[in-house]
Amino acid sequence: MKFENTEVFNFEGALRGLRNPKDSWHLSDSRYIHDDNYDKLFYEIGKNDLNLAQRMIKGGSTHSKYMRQIFVSVDITAPRYWWSEFDTYKIGTTANSSSTMHKLTAYPMNPEMFESDGIKELTEGDTDDNNLNLTINEWWENTIELLEKIRTKGKETKHFKYKRIMKQMLPEGFFQKRTVTLNYASIRHMAASRSHHQLIEWNTDFINWAKSLPYADELIFYELKYE
Repeated sequence: MKFENTEVFNFEGALRGLRNPKDSWHLSDSRYIHDDNYDKLFYEIGKNDLNLAQRMIKGGSTHSKYMRQIFVSVDITAPRYWWSEFDTYKIGTTANSSSTMHKLTAYPMNPEMFESDGIKELTEGDTDDNNLNLTINEWWENTIELLEKIRTKGKETKHFKYKRIMKQMLPEGFFQKRTVTLNYASIRHMAASRSHHQLIEWNTDFINWAKSLPYADELIFYELKYE
């Protein structure tokens, strides 16, 4: 699972709007500073603004609605079984995905196109059930080989039925890339719901990415109550 091309923007607008209810813009102490490491401007949240922002978080989602205006864009490459769970979050998220309909047959099938760490761990590990390990390993190798044969046949014949068969057979571990837009409020909600999820893609990969965002500890994870 990969997170690439992460961009975070509109801290300034979100915090400016946060002060609208009491016309307290003159108390704002945030500013743009130059980040020498990346040779670009970085928005530094001042103590006054951070204190107000965190007080609003304590007040609940209605008071902290400014977090919906801190936007994030990111390219996520994840297995289909993860995307099926991500798709439950419809509010505050938008995604534009790579198309299995158009591009599934464009590239030769190979194991790198799938999340298979669990299969490798089981088949390469030392367990009591070697027969099960061999069966799983045989199924995995045969599945990749068969998908490639069907893909090749579809390319040769131009018949859509082979692509349809591939889509029906495709394991849930198949990687799909999506360009996703979210906001700090939706990410906070996901972190609360998924931090202790059984899937490592949630409890480790997604959470580590969320923690890497600017002011993640101060805003996204601030006094977070896990569900």
